Amino acid sequence: MARVQAGDTSAFDQLIERYKGRLYATIYHMTSNHEDAADLLQETLIRAFRAMPRFRRDARFSTWAHRIAVNVTINHLRQNKKRFSMSLDQMEMDPNELDSIRELLSEQALRPGDDREEQIASLQKILNEAIQSLSENHRAVVVMHSVQGMTHGQIAEILGIPEGTVKTRLFHAHRLLRKKLARHLKDF
Repeated sequence: MARVQAGDTSAFDQLIERYKGRLYATIYHMTSNHEDAADLLQETLIRAFRAMPRFRRDARFSTWAHRIAVNVTINHLRQNKKRFSMSLDQMEMDPNELDSIRELLSEQALRPGDDREEQIASLQKILNEAIQSLSENHRAVVVMHSVQGMTHGQIAEILGIPEGTVKTRLFHAHRLLRKKLARHLKDF
């Protein structure tokens, strides 16, 4: 970081090479659009480069860069009201927090005799609609926690909010998802 702040652009390139995959994944899971994710990653990197002289080193570079990426993505989503979709396979649900969602989406929720692939596609659509209905802030914590596997502390550091706020947002987002999924899955 000292080399970067001293003007060594090759040192910045090294940092970016190390973290751009994770940054891209976070952005992509929030937008579900490869083109938007690529554009927003570039915007994130430009903003990070321009802000390097002001980087205080009180946080890790990865945390600081993720904060920029999430803020850029949330602003983009708010401006464009983009919808996104997520694969069921991408969700790493915490059984203590999302037991009812897992139960609803389990093999037992599938109707016997019907085409399994068709039912999974239908469940996928229902899950995407439920996630799309979340606010940008709730969607961000769900993506970072349930998809990226980040801890509450990591998310709090990235978003610059208290850990308790992260837990509260996750709790409310999961409750909303459970409600929406339960309502839509009556037929399953």
